[in-house]
Order: sequence, then structure tokens, then C-alpha cells
Amino acid sequence: MPLNRVWNFLLLMLFASLEVFSQTLPVGTPVLEDAYRRSQLLGQSDSLSSFTIRPISNDGNQFMETKASVDSVKKVLDLLYISNKYQFHGGKGVIRLLPITYQRQYNSLLPYGWNDGAMIPSKGIQTHLSTGVYAQYGPLSIQLKPEYVNAENLEYDGFAAEQFDIVWANYYDKYYNVSEITDRFNDEVYNKLNWGQSSIRLTFDPVSIGLSNENLWWGPGHRNSLIMTNNAPGFKHITLNTSRPVQTKIGSFEAQIIAGRLENSGVLPPEVNRVYEQQALYIPKRDDWRYLSGLVFTFNPKWTPGLFIGASRVSQMYNQDSGKSPADFLPLLQPFESKLAAEARDRYSTLFFRWVLKEAHAEIYGEYGHQGKKSFGDFLKEPDRNAAYMWGVRKLFPWSRRRAEFLQVFLEFTELQQAYVPVKGGWYTSTNIRQGYTHNGQVLGAGIGPGSNLQTLNISWVKGLKRIGVQGERYLHNNDFYYQMFINPPDYRKHYVDMSASAFLDWDFKNFILSAKGTVVRSLNYQYVLYNRPTAYFVTGWDRINYQASFGLTYRF
Repeated sequence: MPLNRVWNFLLLMLFASLEVFSQTLPVGTPVLEDAYRRSQLLGQSDSLSSFTIRPISNDGNQFMETKASVDSVKKVLDLLYISNKYQFHGGKGVIRLLPITYQRQYNSLLPYGWNDGAMIPSKGIQTHLSTGVYAQYGPLSIQLKPEYVNAENLEYDGFAAEQFDIVWANYYDKYYNVSEITDRFNDEVYNKLNWGQSSIRLTFDPVSIGLSNENLWWGPGHRNSLIMTNNAPGFKHITLNTSRPVQTKIGSFEAQIIAGRLENSGVLPPEVNRVYEQQALYIPKRDDWRYLSGLVFTFNPKWTPGLFIGASRVSQMYNQDSGKSPADFLPLLQPFESKLAAEARDRYSTLFFRWVLKEAHAEIYGEYGHQGKKSFGDFLKEPDRNAAYMWGVRKLFPWSRRRAEFLQVFLEFTELQQAYVPVKGGWYTSTNIRQGYTHNGQVLGAGIGPGSNLQTLNISWVKGLKRIGVQGERYLHNNDFYYQMFINPPDYRKHYVDMSASAFLDWDFKNFILSAKGTVVRSLNYQYVLYNRPTAYFVTGWDRINYQASFGLTYRF
């Protein structure tokens, strides 16, 4: 291509991008994010957005202002900060104030909850505060949205000190020594200010490249996703991604490639001085940050509107071991690398789908993932080995068509428990990268953690952004460890299970958005402890009841 044509093409891309806004709706934004996705089921927003690669752009052009949905769309657009815009230099520059978001959480007895970003597992009161500013000039955009977290971080009962030494030895071997999932962040009040949902980007529609600290969510799940969620704080990464669905003759595509830096928490596990058979249980981990590379893409075939199919892959390795092969930076090359190179990294891959049934106001979705290097032949022979699953369905039933009210029923299942006893660790644990798949002491994927399963049923009344409902969950903790420790001889009474019931409220009025939730959690056989009696088999376990209350308030300027 002649040089002048190249120059003209670049100028065209530059001026075309002047009207492109690459501001994002942060993952986990209270009320707004779910309302945005729900609006798609009601035919009020762009049918090409998969909602499987987030954060998503909040460009108002993604909405369809049909006569039936003008009011709902206007509310969503207002709450996506569209009305708050200050222009300069003849409209080429834009500045927006981002909302002030205040969240407060209380756990009475035990840490509980996940998908809360920069917040930590903590007993007591915890506060999260965030606000910021967005500025754009031409293709350059800067989103500055730091986050501050304060937590009482009170002491609580962890893994039972009275467990037999052999139980502690196995728990270290299968959990503490192959992950850095922090039980308690030291023994003092926790204060942290970080970059939060900040980024700097160059956007040449439909492609954006930049530096970011934002949380990422890959996959179609609501409560959990297998590879990327907002369970841990955001991490520093370089991103190359589509800024909107790219339409072609065969359908639309979305994609993202990242290269990131994962940090260690530096917090030691409990009882580090324990010894079993004259061997120290705790094995120190390498003090080196980890390099993460990842790729995700989705495809919406033109012949099946509403169907999105996608795949993702991530791998991490210690920084000092990286940079020796192109496969370190390009996940697509990793299936062709040597066995020795594969053993230096920890990797996860998934296939997923989301099917939006707009006429039925419903969506069906699912995700299958596997850990490590696995050939197609291995998959055909043992698809359950090193595998994890997630699937869900959501349906909106008309409650009052005249007032646009709906009854929403949502069901989701996540299974991380392994069908086979893991030899080299289960999901999010690793003998290669012994911090496991974590950042700052929290899992990057499903917040329920290694070997765990979750079933969720949620029923609510919804109208626009308003929502009132109830939720029930069964959370089975780390069944991989249970089957490794308590199955020979078998003791089926010791499953560690949380049963929880919640009531919640989302409400918007004027410039405010309110969210509140109350939860009662009963932990059965907490930390796998039973009170055995010689005269009875079915006995009471070390049961605990935790009360959780959360409150959030968002103010839009």
C-alpha cells in the first residue's frame, strides 16, 4: 500500500474516533450493570452485545430507543452518566464526573461473600468508597477511578486448631502450600487505597489499546465465572480489545487480549510453625510477581440472533521465568510448546455460550473449563478430569405490562469439585505456581474457591432499575479436600456446607441509587468439624450462624 494511502487511512481512523467514547461501566457496579444486561432481554438495548467480556462500554448508541422503551432507556442512559458531560475545544474534548459509590458491609461472625472487588474477606464492618473523573480528547481517554477500602478485620475462628495433625498436614499439602487464598489479612485494621477502575486508552473504533487496572469479567455467569471475575481487586494490565461488537458478513465478534501483573499478598497462612512427622508443614513460596497472559473472544452468528459462543485462555508464570518464548505472550501458541515449558506455568481454558431469547425475555448460558495442558484426545477420553462447569438461566415473566413490571426468576449452578482426586491440585491451586490463581490473596475466578460448588435460586420483582427479591444458596466448601481426607474410611457426615437466605432491595430516586441486602448464613460442619459420640452416628457438627448486612449508595452528578 503506498505511503500516502497509509497516512490517509490513519487520519480517517483518527477522525472517526473523535466521537467514540471508551468510558467503561466498571465490573460489579451496583444495580446498573445487571439492569443494563436485563434491558437486553426486554429488547431495550443492543442485541449484539454478548455481556461476556466486561467491563463494557457505556456508549449511549448501544441502546435502541423504541417507542415502547423510551422511559426505561432514558433511565439507564442517565444512570450511565450520559447527562453529565462537559465539552471543551469545540466539542473535541469531553470531561465527565463519575458517580460517588459508597458501600458498607457487616459480617457478624465469619467472613462471607465474594465478587466485591477491592474488599476483603473480613469479620466486622467494612467500607468501600470510590469516585473519579473521565476525560477524553480525540482518541485519547483517561478514566481515573481510585478505590478506598477500610475493614475492621476482626479475629474469627479459622481452620480448627483441634483438628488432628494429619488433617493439618493434608490441608497444607492440598491448599495452603498450593495457593495464596488468604483467610485473614493480618491481625490489624485493613486500610487500602488503590488505582481501582482506572485506565488510559487510545481508541480507534472499533479497537482500543491501553493500560488499565480495571476488574475484568470473562464468561456469561452472574454469580460466578470460571476464569475472570471481580472477586479479587483489579490488577495492572495492558489490554487490546474491541470497543464494540464488530459486524461482518457472517456475524459479529468481540475480543480482548491482555498482559498483566499479579501480586502476592505477603500474608502467611495460619499455624506456620506446625510440624508433622518432624517435617514443617509450611513451605515458603517464591517471592516473585507473576506474569499473566490471556485471550477471550465471542462470536454471534448472523443466522442465530441472540446466540453468543466464545472461548478464553489464561496462563500465569513467575516473572523471572517469563520472556523466554513467544508462547509466554501469545496464549494461542501455548498448545504447541514443550512439556518442560508447560510445567513452568499454570493455565486455564474455557468454552462458553449465552443465548438471549428476546421474545421470551429469557437467557440461557453455560461454561465448561479445564485446567492445565489437555489434548483433544484426552478430552474425549476423560472430559471430567481437571474440569469445571457453570450454567444458568434467567426468565422475566410479565407482572404488569401497563406498568412494565416483571417477575424475574434466576437459577445458576457452579461446580469446581473434581470428578477425579486431583494429583497436582484442583481449580485455582497449583504445584507449578504455588500462589495459585490469585491476586493479592484472592481468587481471580469463581469466588467460591477450589473444589467448591454453588447452587443459587433468585426470585425478584423488577421495574426499570427497581428490584425487590429473595435468594437462597447452597455453598459446598472444597469437596476436593473432603474426598482426599475423610473418605478412607468414609465419613459422609463431614461435608462443610453453607445454607444461606437473603432479602434484597435496589431502588433509584433522583440522582441516587440505593442497594441493600440482608443474609443469614448457617455453616454446617464448619471447617469439617463434627462432635463425635460413641452412641450415635448422626451427630451435631461445629455449626455456626453468620449474619451479613450490606448497604450501597451511588450518587450521580
